[in-house]
Amino acid sequence: MNFEEILQISPYSLEKEEKEKILTDRLMELTEHHRKNCLEYARILESISYHKGNVKKCSDFPFLPVRLFKELSLKSVLPEEVVKTMTSSGTSGQAVSKIYLDRTTSSNQQKTMVKIVSDFTGSSRMPMIIVDCPSVVKNRTMFSARGAGILGFSIFGSRKIYALDDDMKLDVKGLMEFLEKYKDQRILLFGFTFMVWQHFYKELFRLRKEGIAFDLSNGVLIHGGGWKKLISEAVSQEEFHTRLKEVCGLNYIHDYYGMVEQTGCISMQCEYGHLHASIFSDIIIRKPEDFSECGIGERGIIQVLSTIPESYPGHSLLTEDEGALLGEDDCPCGRKGKYFKVMGRLKNAEIRGCSDTYAEKFK
Repeated sequence: MNFEEILQISPYSLEKEEKEKILTDRLMELTEHHRKNCLEYARILESISYHKGNVKKCSDFPFLPVRLFKELSLKSVLPEEVVKTMTSSGTSGQAVSKIYLDRTTSSNQQKTMVKIVSDFTGSSRMPMIIVDCPSVVKNRTMFSARGAGILGFSIFGSRKIYALDDDMKLDVKGLMEFLEKYKDQRILLFGFTFMVWQHFYKELFRLRKEGIAFDLSNGVLIHGGGWKKLISEAVSQEEFHTRLKEVCGLNYIHDYYGMVEQTGCISMQCEYGHLHASIFSDIIIRKPEDFSECGIGERGIIQVLSTIPESYPGHSLLTEDEGALLGEDDCPCGRKGKYFKVMGRLKNAEIRGCSDTYAEKFK
């Protein structure tokens, strides 16, 4: 089954056996494609004595450590076919991953995002508040993970406003005018977790004490990029939700898990607080001592699988995140597939989430 055919399927409609077959076939196709077109990837497969005849299921495919994209230039297309280069987040002095996209992969990332996010927000585009500053997306050929996130989610906005100026100050007047203009409509907000807290929530809280209030009870917030800094400040997900509801009436808040190395295949958080893998992706939790699979509820290293990447070998990656599988096909929200939680970064792993790397400035 090619990617266009997979796109026709509802993102959370397949149970384990059917999804496993589709993913295995697609991942086999991608593995062979990258072996033929990326010399470095072919050498890696050769070094581990990979043979496709030994693959029976998704967990049998070899994985690359996500950090490898900081060390090697991995692409499966000719240089002239690259239309966009995305870079991962990183604190000062860190090496960053470079992800090379051709038109097909870039287009499929966008189509996948639409299918996944629409399942949570509906198919209609909404007036949109981007909790960031406009300068982040200026360079359209060299995207940071932060810029890529903003541009990716911007497709869901019918009219857009940046809530912050380039000094990261809240545009109070602009926000007031925007909310007045669209006061009877559902509004989408997008931002990275720490920025939403530091530059949006804290400023709304300060303004409220001065008698200036904003009504976002018709809003839905999608945020992501890491929780490390907020957890260190003793701000839990529950408190994050409660405080935003108190200060501006936000009722619908969805975290998401994703990375620049697999843009498009994000895992959205449902109303029960569970992150969900769609039919376009999957996750495997592996034991750190031998990389065998963990059972449900068992903490381990997150491996991510994606059906999208054709221009670079990013379809099976071992992350530097810890998580646990919570279940499969039986989430109370009704969505099929695996659902899981993320506990944070592996000990001694680099800080790399958009939210967390930005938060380092506030130490």
